Amino acid sequence: MNEKIIRQALLHEQVDGKLRCNTCERNCEIPPGKLGFCQTRKNIGGKLYTLEYGDISSLSVNPIEKKPFFHFWPGSRALTAGSWSCNFTCPWCQNHDISKSPQKIGRGKYISPITFIEMVQRCNCQGTSLSFNEPTLLMEYAIDVFDLAKEEGYYNTYVTNGYMTLPALKLLVDHGLDAMNIDVKGEAETVAEFCNADVDKVWRNAIKAKELGVWVEITTLVIPGINDSQECLKGIAQRIKNELGDVTPWHVTAYYPAYKFRDEVYPSPTPVSTLEKAQDIGKEEGLKYVYVGNVPGHPYENTYCPGCGKILIERYGFSLTRYEITPDKRCPTCHQEIALIRGASSVRVQTGKSETGGRKNDLSALG
Repeated sequence: MNEKIIRQALLHEQVDGKLRCNTCERNCEIPPGKLGFCQTRKNIGGKLYTLEYGDISSLSVNPIEKKPFFHFWPGSRALTAGSWSCNFTCPWCQNHDISKSPQKIGRGKYISPITFIEMVQRCNCQGTSLSFNEPTLLMEYAIDVFDLAKEEGYYNTYVTNGYMTLPALKLLVDHGLDAMNIDVKGEAETVAEFCNADVDKVWRNAIKAKELGVWVEITTLVIPGINDSQECLKGIAQRIKNELGDVTPWHVTAYYPAYKFRDEVYPSPTPVSTLEKAQDIGKEEGLKYVYVGNVPGHPYENTYCPGCGKILIERYGFSLTRYEITPDKRCPTCHQEIALIRGASSVRVQTGKSETGGRKNDLSALG
C-alpha cells in the first residue's frame, strides 16, 4: 500500500482495549489489527489510522450546479474529488463502483493537498468539493485541503450523507467548510432499513451546520415505492422548513436503477410526475426554493422569485442560460430578497444548452 495515504486518524479514543472511531456516527470500536465498518480506518499497534488520505478514485472539474448547489456561487466551478467506500448501506447507490469498493483502497491516484490546490488554480476553479463517495471518510485530507484553499481564497464544499459526528463537523467548519449538500434519503424507517442509519442524526448535523454558518442545501433521491409517498415527502419538506428555514433549497432528484436495485423486481426510474408532485408538496409546505433534478430542461430546474414568480436563474442541466438577480441579491422586478451565497466575480451564462459530461473524469485528464 502507498505509504503516503496512511495517516493517523484524528478523532478516536480508547475503549476496553479497542479504539473507538469518532469520525462518523457509527462510532466503530475497532480491535487491534481490525478495520471499522467503512474499512478506511484500521487499528494498527493501538493507534487508529486512515488508509485513504489523498487516495483519489475520481476527479473532475464540475459546475457547482452539479453538486447540486443552486444558491451557492452560481455559475462557478469546483474541482471535485472522491475516494473509496461509504458508511451507509444504500442498495440503490448511484456511485456504487467506488462507494461499495473498499477493496480498492490504495489503488487510487495519490494527490497531495498542495497539488490539489495547484490543480484548482490551473483548472480555473473557484473552489473545492469532496463528493462521489462519502467525503466524511476523507476528513483528515479534507481539513488539509480546506486550510490551503482558504489561504488562496477558494471556497470548500461537501456533498454528504450528513452522518459525521458533531466533533467532526466542527473540525471541518473550523478548517473552512463553506457549504454542504446533505442527502436526506427518507423518513426514519426507510433510512434505518436501507441505510442502516439514524436519520435524526443527519437532521441534527444539518441544523448544527447552519448554526455554524455553513450554507446548507438538501437533496432527496426519490425512489418509487421507497420514499415517494406523500407522507414521506411532506415530512421531509416540513422538517426543512421548521428546522432549517423556508429559504433552504430542496432538490428532489430522479433515481435510475443501480447497484442492488438493478434487477427488474426493484423500482424503475422515477417518473417525472412523481418529482413534480414532490416539488408541489415542497411549495405547499412553504419552501421557497424546490427543484426537480436529473431532468434537463424541466421548468422546475429554474429559480423563480418567491415574490412575483419571475425567472431569475434559468438552467439547462448544469448550465446557466439566464441570470437576472441584482448585485444586492434581489429580484429586479419586485425587489424581493433572494437567498444566495455568491462570491464569484462573474456568473457564466451559457448561450447553448449543453451539459457537462459524465460523473467523473479519468484522473489522467487532470493529473
